[in-house]
Amino acid sequence: MSGTLTAGRIAGCLGLLVLGVLTGAAGWLVVDLWFPGGLLLALLAVFGLFLGGRIALGTGPGVGGAAAGWFLSYVMLSVPRPEGDFLLGSSGIGTYVYLLGGTVLAVMCATMRGPQDRPVSAARSAK
Repeated sequence: MSGTLTAGRIAGCLGLLVLGVLTGAAGWLVVDLWFPGGLLLALLAVFGLFLGGRIALGTGPGVGGAAAGWFLSYVMLSVPRPEGDFLLGSSGIGTYVYLLGGTVLAVMCATMRGPQDRPVSAARSAK
C-alpha cells in the first residue's frame, strides 16, 4: 500500500521538508561562492536529496516534501530585509541555472517509475 497516509509517511515528509530547507540554503550560498564547481556540487546535493526522498518513501510525495523545503529556502533567502538589501542576490547566471536545474531534477525524480510500479493500461484483463 504505497498510497496510504500514515504517521511515518507524514513524519518522513516533514523531515524531508527540513532537509530540503537546509540543503537549499547551503546550495544557494555555495553556487555564488565557487562558481561553476559550487553549482555542480549544489545540483548533485539536491539530486541526492530528491532521489533519497523518492526511495525512502517510495512515491512522489517524498520528492515533494524535499522540493517544497528547497524552494522555501530560496523564497526566504531572496526576500529583501528591512534594511533594503538581499541575503541572496541574483548576481549571475548560476542562481538561475540552480533554480531551473533543481526544478527539472525534482520533476524527474517525482515522475520516475520504481520497480513496484506497473504499467497503466486501459484494457481490461480477460478472465
